[in-house]
Amino acid sequence: MTTHETGTRDEWLAARLALLQEEKALTRRSDALAQQRQALPWVRVDKDYRFDTEEGSVPLAELFRGCSQLLIYHFMFGPDYAAGCPSCSAIADGFNGSVVHLANHDVALSAVSQAPLAKLQAYKRRMGWTFPWASSFGSDFNFDFNISFTEEQQRAGLVEYNYVRGGHAMDAVPAPEPVAQLAATCGTDAPTYARDRPGMSSFVLEDGVVYHTYSTYARGVDGIWGMYPWLDRAPRGRNETGIWWRRHDEYGKQ
Repeated sequence: MTTHETGTRDEWLAARLALLQEEKALTRRSDALAQQRQALPWVRVDKDYRFDTEEGSVPLAELFRGCSQLLIYHFMFGPDYAAGCPSCSAIADGFNGSVVHLANHDVALSAVSQAPLAKLQAYKRRMGWTFPWASSFGSDFNFDFNISFTEEQQRAGLVEYNYVRGGHAMDAVPAPEPVAQLAATCGTDAPTYARDRPGMSSFVLEDGVVYHTYSTYARGVDGIWGMYPWLDRAPRGRNETGIWWRRHDEYGKQ
């Protein structure tokens, strides 16, 4: 017998209608936050960042691919990783279907990682992805946008991520078990794994000038992690006790 509260259809409907009001309030609050996000001041990007792509070495403006807006997912795939982060991989599984719709609404979507392009391309083939993915290897881009850090910063406790210094689980020493577990799946150790972090950034191109408009990190990327909005509506919710997800080609394997 279930241990969850049960009731009649009328009791369920009354509770559901009360919840609907809360959901509507949350939607209105989310709309207001989106307007605040869009009202942030734009910051001109003056540094000449270069990226390795399938079309060759290109500046940041070329990642817009003819659009005036650019969304970049900062995919955790450091130069010393053997494979991309499983969490970022689960998020990126939702990109293929979105790219064409965004492009037809004047928004380009691209992933960017530190790993050399050849590694990214091989992993992209393995995952069956088609979305644009650029390498920032040898560039300051990841470091300037606070999603990659040097070993010296890490050792000195100078990692500033999600707008604060320290305090994130990936900064802990020794590394928590979930971090060590994820690192192992990437073929590296926890400190090396933790020198790259997830996030997303937005840019706009106007009159030939690129501006940075927004960045979010850590749980700020929950909204683009496709499986979680579904789980939040499932009967048992996220129901997590640890790292349960894998790369999509690894389920069923020991």
